Amino acid sequence: MLRNAPRHLRSWTASGIKYFRGREPIVLIALLLVVAVSWGFIELADEVTEGSTGYFDRWVVRSMRQADDPTQPIGPRWMREVGRDITGLGGVSVLSMLIAAAAGFLAIHRAYRTMAVLLVSTIGGIIVSSLLKQFFARPRPDIVPHLAEVYTSSFPSGHSMMSAVVYLTLAALLAPVLKHFWVRVYVLALAVLATGLVGISRVYLGVHYPSDVLAGWAAGLVWAVVCWLIARRFATR
Repeated sequence: MLRNAPRHLRSWTASGIKYFRGREPIVLIALLLVVAVSWGFIELADEVTEGSTGYFDRWVVRSMRQADDPTQPIGPRWMREVGRDITGLGGVSVLSMLIAAAAGFLAIHRAYRTMAVLLVSTIGGIIVSSLLKQFFARPRPDIVPHLAEVYTSSFPSGHSMMSAVVYLTLAALLAPVLKHFWVRVYVLALAVLATGLVGISRVYLGVHYPSDVLAGWAAGLVWAVVCWLIARRFATR
């Protein structure tokens, strides 16, 4: 079949086969994950733009508040403060301090290449998040009072995206130097847990729709995996 195809198509196909033949299974899984999650983000963004997620978004946000008083979130009174504490883990100030601390640690150990990957991936993620927000310019939820201050548009959730970018990137850079398998699993699980809790807290505080959070997780995951693949490529060289 390929013999009758145009020369440039045969060349691209042969190059693709040669590339994937030499990849490790984990790299192939990562590439497949990037494609699948990117497609999911595009589909979700299209649904949000068309307003198809409106009913679900409003239902989830409203279900996070007491039925007789939308100003009060569900759960005990102290849960509001817990929500604010958790959401702070995805704020720019906390993540910036975390990035600076990790970069300083890597600089002390003269791991300059890893430090460069960390800074480029995280700072680049912040820029991409801001550009996506400006592009979609979705208004914040207005069906319940906000329990946290917000200054930007809603889609995608910047806290969710940047939590995924920073925590997953740090875990991906740290995991290879850990000797025990279950320690690596533990570190990655903590990164996923922190990212998930930050996203849920944004809906709990009424400042994001669930579709905003899902999009933020998807975009952050794609960005973190791509940066990990690039870092892995440099490490292999």
